[in-house]
Amino acid sequence: MSAIQTPDSAAGADASGTAAPGTENAADQEFRTEVREWLAENLNGQFRELRGLGGPGSEHEAFDERLEWDRHLAAAGLTCLGWPVEYGGRAATLRQQVIFHEEYASANAPARVSHLGEELLGPTLLAFGTEEQKQRFLPGIRSVTELWCQGYSEPGAGSDLANVSTSARLDGDEWSINGQKIWTSLAHLSDWCFVIARTEPGSTRHHGLSYLLVPMKQPGIEVRPIIQLTGTAEFNEVFFDNARTAADLVVGEPGAGWRVAMGTLTFERGISTVGQQIRFARELSNLEAVAKANGALADPALAERIDQAWVGLRVLRAHALRTLESAHQNVDARTAAGQASVSKLLWANWHRGLGELAMDVLGAEGLIARPPVGGTGSALDPHPADDLNQWQRLYLFTRADTIYGGSNEVQRNIISERVLGLPREAR
Repeated sequence: MSAIQTPDSAAGADASGTAAPGTENAADQEFRTEVREWLAENLNGQFRELRGLGGPGSEHEAFDERLEWDRHLAAAGLTCLGWPVEYGGRAATLRQQVIFHEEYASANAPARVSHLGEELLGPTLLAFGTEEQKQRFLPGIRSVTELWCQGYSEPGAGSDLANVSTSARLDGDEWSINGQKIWTSLAHLSDWCFVIARTEPGSTRHHGLSYLLVPMKQPGIEVRPIIQLTGTAEFNEVFFDNARTAADLVVGEPGAGWRVAMGTLTFERGISTVGQQIRFARELSNLEAVAKANGALADPALAERIDQAWVGLRVLRAHALRTLESAHQNVDARTAAGQASVSKLLWANWHRGLGELAMDVLGAEGLIARPPVGGTGSALDPHPADDLNQWQRLYLFTRADTIYGGSNEVQRNIISERVLGLPREAR
């Protein structure tokens, strides 16, 4: 049985009916046409070569050019679509936001460099921030003139956010911050960091944490890159040595940062995951083409695994759209946390499995790190300047998918303890 789909067909249908073209009203269809035509017109000229570049594992690709592209989007009013108009957004509906991410991914537009600011911090400030914080930071996020990173994970805590030890204390009209964060994506290129720190001495677990906004360009912060299996370094260690930030740059009440941090994680697994799944569909479609070309598809076991991957992708999409709908129905915090954890488990394990499948499709060829002969690019490697082809990069980087953003173990603990009410894991 053939399971071939195009990214467009993967974008068009869904199990829940949300955002499917056949159910769109006139305004939605007009918006889809607007976005599709704008992308077709603007992904040309100086931006043509950016198609498909960037994203996890490939953030080193044309970063400055992609930053310029993001600012081009902002000038056209195509950033922060769901934000209220008074904060620079378009008050786009949930369906229209899904449409944008569908069209953006289907156009193979470059990965955004402003994701952490637009998709994580911005919604967090809208939900929990003061008016002064919104006026100070939202314009820079919308215009992509200030870039953000996320200071959550720590060497001794990993994905266990409630176990962070980075501390902050009030010193006059500033917070003084000491500690270390790790796996901080793009910290070396960021202007600001939203940091979870313990502000109540002697507090434990999720009590006594605060959510601080910290400028990165200061003497008290040192950023050290972490070289990954792919040879690139988009993750970093960040050291805080009496780093400073203003006393009023705490989001929510001091000591109540856990609730704000959980809100950010919910936003992280929000609308943009729909576009992520279309990129996954493109990867799988391209891999199936490789399997046809090199004869691997004739192996019944590999053909079945490819079919199963397509089924898994449909499950991802159905869950994502159902979760998005329920998020706008004001579900309780416990249910929202469970849905977010299920989403992370689903996509991370699916994508890691795709990397493993790619290696099996390539066979012995996948063990050799080299550009294709001639260096002109191919279905195996559209970026021949790298020693690794795209499938080798995919395999190596996706080993981390089930770790970063909350490991599998932590996600399962959240589901069992916070949602199902089972006894806590022994520590």
